[in-house]
Amino acid sequence: MPFSQLPAVLSAWFCQFIGGLDRRSAPRLLRLLVGALFARGRRTVTSWFRAAGITDAFRPAYGALWAAGRRATGLASRLLGCTLLPLMRDLPGDRLLFALDDTPTPRYGPCVQGAGVHHNPTPGPAGERFVYGHVWVTLAWLAQHPAWYTLALPLRALLYVRAQDVPALAQAYPWTFRTKLELAVELVRWLKRWLGGTGKALWLAVDGGYAKRPFLKPALASGVVVVSRLRKDAHLRSLPPTRRRPGQRGPLPRYGQGKIDLAKRAGQKRGWRQVECVQYGEPVVKAIKTFLATWRPAGGRIRVVIVREPDGWRAYFCTNPEATAAEILEAMADRGAIEQTFKDLKEVWGAGQQQVRNVYASIGAFAVNLSLYSLVEAWAWGRAEADLVDRGRSPWDAEDRRPSHADKRKALQREILRAEIQAVVEQRAEPEEFQDLALRLLELAA
Repeated sequence: MPFSQLPAVLSAWFCQFIGGLDRRSAPRLLRLLVGALFARGRRTVTSWFRAAGITDAFRPAYGALWAAGRRATGLASRLLGCTLLPLMRDLPGDRLLFALDDTPTPRYGPCVQGAGVHHNPTPGPAGERFVYGHVWVTLAWLAQHPAWYTLALPLRALLYVRAQDVPALAQAYPWTFRTKLELAVELVRWLKRWLGGTGKALWLAVDGGYAKRPFLKPALASGVVVVSRLRKDAHLRSLPPTRRRPGQRGPLPRYGQGKIDLAKRAGQKRGWRQVECVQYGEPVVKAIKTFLATWRPAGGRIRVVIVREPDGWRAYFCTNPEATAAEILEAMADRGAIEQTFKDLKEVWGAGQQQVRNVYASIGAFAVNLSLYSLVEAWAWGRAEADLVDRGRSPWDAEDRRPSHADKRKALQREILRAEIQAVVEQRAEPEEFQDLALRLLELAA
């Protein structure tokens, strides 16, 4: 391996992470992790190979990436257990907040297994309504950093393949069609298995597209509290009676008889009140209306919050009726951090640029990107801002802001390179060793 002076904590995390593979693939995946950390330019798998010093043995390296895709669930479990679980236990509070959403990664070229035409959530200047590529249903932990507000640390992602693309993929692998809601349920159950014993309540902030019965019912059965946006035409009902009428037999009804019209409630001038909450790291005051209602997709009572915004009103709900309006608004604001994570995954790590055609190699490449993102954030968690970003060469850049994920990645690269140089300089190295180090640094710089 071209880099032998990795930080001790990073080496321990890498070793724990690759432990889910066999003894042939594990060392190769370790080299790929280091290569992806130092890759430059377009982040294809071959750029990982060059940064990791992989030359003639590139075919076994592709095999290691395929093996990582086959065992992506075990790798995600190891990432959570060795890296993020200690942080979750140390943070104050009696609940853990997570986000779940899907994102596409564009692909190009024929014969890309699992790729298809999907709706484009972020059309560019040309207004592209559709994008060809993969779609990943992703689960992330919304960690409350003491200085940098909310960070979305990805845990695991599942590949969504359209029903019409499954038959071609099923010819090579035993692949069955599952909707995004079914994939989301699998992620929730996996999360519950791993964190159900922490003693903290699990909250999940999801996009409004997941606020449907096929997802809400299994999520509630797992004991997870769901917070999401509510459709303005949602079929809400009033609360059911709590006492039986004289002579009434059988169980009490679960849903009320009265219909609640969200638009009428939002249009009424009376009933609004002010509530203080923290959104995007800043204290704000929101005008809201909140009440309890029953909703069939959620299986019973929910807490509804209508908030007045400059561009109109919005409605949110929480499956925990005891939740406060401030907790619901803060959770939905924190959910926006996963969108920034998706952006960094594609721009900083080049997710989707790896140019592999096999479906499990694509899954393995995306798992490597997710894992490195969370590992870098965990490594930088307790470090000062001055250790992560140096604006000394840019005195005009004096704006007070938190370090970006790219800053943290570069800081980790500098620490590894500094250790490599010191390891050679402090010992009585031969001229060949100095020359080899210089060539490696030049190759990285180029």
